[in-house]
Amino acid sequence: MTVEVSSPRITVVVPTYNERENLPKLVDSLAGLGLPDLRVLVVDDNSPDGTGEVADGLAADGPVPVEVLHRTEKDGLGRAYVAGIGKALDGGADVVVQMDADLSHPASALPAMVRALSDSDAAVVIGSRYVAGGSVAGEWPWHRKLLSAWANFYVNAILRLRVKDATAGFKAWHAATLRKIDFASVRSNGYAFQVEMNHRTVKHGMRIVEVPIRFEERVVGSSKMSFAVQLESALMPWKLLFGKELS
Repeated sequence: MTVEVSSPRITVVVPTYNERENLPKLVDSLAGLGLPDLRVLVVDDNSPDGTGEVADGLAADGPVPVEVLHRTEKDGLGRAYVAGIGKALDGGADVVVQMDADLSHPASALPAMVRALSDSDAAVVIGSRYVAGGSVAGEWPWHRKLLSAWANFYVNAILRLRVKDATAGFKAWHAATLRKIDFASVRSNGYAFQVEMNHRTVKHGMRIVEVPIRFEERVVGSSKMSFAVQLESALMPWKLLFGKELS
């Protein structure tokens, strides 16, 4: 007798702020993967460029199921992800994917990430720039490469996560992992959010697996990296080390 194994329900959570030109390209790329039961959840922070309206159009007539969560203010990447992940889990997602809207994360890597999640004891799989086979775009400015390399060294030196790309934002999570680490109580933002989520996973004794990706430079739009984000990212590992919650 053949037992059919159902495919996991995958929800890709995509926070957006002024990404109206990139979002349709990302959704098309995800649709082209042919992954069964894949859906996209756009979390738009009231983008003044009309990204929310573009997302609504994709929800009405897109190549894959798209849902839109409209938020009234821009209060950080972490808050957008917490809201989006909560909605994805409430909607029955088995796997929740974090993905940027700026096309820097290659959709083509997603099947391998989901496969690694299913075929190993991984609690989360990271699309990693810094494991063997991973790379960053040649167009990336030298100072951004230096900042990224330093940030990963800094985080691992303090928290000993043993994750080569600790600040990465392209991740595939088991729903059970997100519930176990109590994602809803995470208060950090920006890259600090990514590190805190990793830290909680490691503290619970769960395994993080890295799959190589090529990280591309955005073509349209501007980076959301602010001084406040950088400052929080510098302070947060020490707060986590000494067991203090971010407020």
